[in-house]
Amino acid sequence: MSLARIVLTSGRSIDLSELRLSSTYGGMLEGYPCKLVNEMKIQGLLRSAAREFPSSPVHLVPPPREYPDQYAGGFGPVEVMPSVACVGSFRSHALNPSHDPVLYRSALTVIWFQPTTQVPSGCDAEDGLRDVAWEELAKDHEL
Repeated sequence: MSLARIVLTSGRSIDLSELRLSSTYGGMLEGYPCKLVNEMKIQGLLRSAAREFPSSPVHLVPPPREYPDQYAGGFGPVEVMPSVACVGSFRSHALNPSHDPVLYRSALTVIWFQPTTQVPSGCDAEDGLRDVAWEELAKDHEL
């Protein structure tokens, strides 16, 4: 049973089987949100997702970034991403039509950022998540 079903803009339905949420800047003791901090956060999420979900490819939905302060500090300008970092494990029917639909599923682990802790569902998911090119990024696997 899935946590949610999302309808991609391509029309494909994908099922969310696991979701991990974390604060984008939680635990940040020093400094401020900037390009360097954001890239370190993204790289850390990519590494941990690849480790935790080794059987599926990992895809990052490029996060929106805001620049609320016109002055740069020692690490460059303030650069803010949405406050919730999400890592989701998704499944759908097989990509390859020759695969037995009972034995095969396609899978993709997706990292995205959103402003709330709301679980994405249906057509109400963030646009970047709904625009994932499943057919190009996901991989079939045997159950």
